[in-house]
Amino acid sequence: MLMSLSLDDVRRIAKLARIAVTDTELAATQQQLNKIFTLIEEMRAVDTTGIAPMAHAQDVHLRLRDDVATAPDRRDAFQAIAPAVENGLYLVPKVIE
Repeated sequence: MLMSLSLDDVRRIAKLARIAVTDTELAATQQQLNKIFTLIEEMRAVDTTGIAPMAHAQDVHLRLRDDVATAPDRRDAFQAIAPAVENGLYLVPKVIE
């Protein structure tokens, strides 16, 4: 079932989309939209039974590195110069009453 848009359909779509389409552009826009619908119908006609959906057009795998901490642990040094620390947590002044 091929869907085809009329000029009135294109006018209505343009109005709903808040797109200014002049009368001279109307026929070209209609032709472009109808080509898109034709392409969609051609794609829907292809038998895809037994074909698994793909997440990407190419078989791409991310190269992941090991999750290892590379920066030195300076927590104790930072907490030593903090104004107030309790049980390894920074204490800050209360800002909400």
